[in-house]
Amino acid sequence: MIDLKALRENPEAVRASQRARGEDETVVDALLSADERRRAAIARADALRGEQKTFGKQVGRAKGEERDALLAKGKELAAEVKAAEAEQSAAETELTELHRAVPNVVHPDAPAGGEDDYVVLKHVGEKREFDFEPVDHLDLGVRLGAIDMERGAKVSGSRFYFLTGVGAQLELALLNMAVAQATAAGFQLMITPTLVRPEIMAGTGFLGAHASEIYRLEADDLYLVGTSEVPLAGYHADEILDGPKRYAGWSSCYRREAGSYGKDTRGIIRVHQFNKVEMFSYVKPEDAEAEHAKLLAWEEEMLAKIEVPYRVIDTAAGDLGTSAARKFDCEAWIPTQQAYRELTSTSNCTTFQARRLNVRYRDENGKPQIAATLNGTLATTRWIVAILENHQQADGSVVVPQALRPFLGLEILKPTK
Repeated sequence: MIDLKALRENPEAVRASQRARGEDETVVDALLSADERRRAAIARADALRGEQKTFGKQVGRAKGEERDALLAKGKELAAEVKAAEAEQSAAETELTELHRAVPNVVHPDAPAGGEDDYVVLKHVGEKREFDFEPVDHLDLGVRLGAIDMERGAKVSGSRFYFLTGVGAQLELALLNMAVAQATAAGFQLMITPTLVRPEIMAGTGFLGAHASEIYRLEADDLYLVGTSEVPLAGYHADEILDGPKRYAGWSSCYRREAGSYGKDTRGIIRVHQFNKVEMFSYVKPEDAEAEHAKLLAWEEEMLAKIEVPYRVIDTAAGDLGTSAARKFDCEAWIPTQQAYRELTSTSNCTTFQARRLNVRYRDENGKPQIAATLNGTLATTRWIVAILENHQQADGSVVVPQALRPFLGLEILKPTK
């Protein structure tokens, strides 16, 4: 949730954020009005409770007819208190609903607009010039005995797959390389639950505009996570941290891909289940931007290890998730598509998630303050696409990037078909 104090002090900043996202800015005035009503209701209920307490002392000192009259008046006052408390409760419910509906305030440097309005910050690496017709990752994966989409569909339906033989080895090697880098950088490795309670999923902001992406187990009232960001954000819910924290979460991830029918149906670019190593940081709000830059640098360090050309983009406000104030994506060049495709993203969620989940730290005066949270992908199944396509050879083999070889134990992936 956004900071109500900041909203009261600078409502125009929130209106500007809503405009940049392409969202309704009138919700800002509605939220301000609801906040005023709640504060007025609290003040009225507090005043009446104070009056009731003072009145109770008068009743205790009164006798006879005076006491009877005071008791009758006391009943009227009790009814007023009850009504004021009901009004306060209703006002708080209204405020909470509106408050949770407002997305995070966009960073002022983030581009305005929608999905296609990103800003390219830089390009890294040279696109390879092939002296043969490159083959796409699925055909390569089939020839290598690495990917089986046909049986994935037979067993689980469309957008499911098996990673087989060297495909499975390649994914494990890639994720283990990410783990090695993360732990060397001081991240604590976590293998996280992939089912979470509704309050944790809601706390991270995923049950708003993107709720249709999430699998829900109604019988158990649990949600399957689309990223280990969710359980890692909930890990310290209702706690006061003893300092900044960095975690690297390894998990399977599940996404319904609602609304993506017809998009990326071939291969393993857009699938319902995949594995990922995700970085997650808890820091002081004033340290969040610096931490965001560090997460991006670690992502680029991993991309350098797989030796693929990529670009970094500053995602436009209208393409940000509910919780993110700013997001940088790293997109690798995919030769057969002649396009850049996202491999990683890193988001600064400021205090938005921690405020919902009540995660705090103590300031220099020992007073609890809301923490900031950030996340960033370090490796995921989709990276296999970029590795296979960029390192393929004319005979259908694939050269393994140098940094990945110690984790895979192979220098070349050779066709089996």
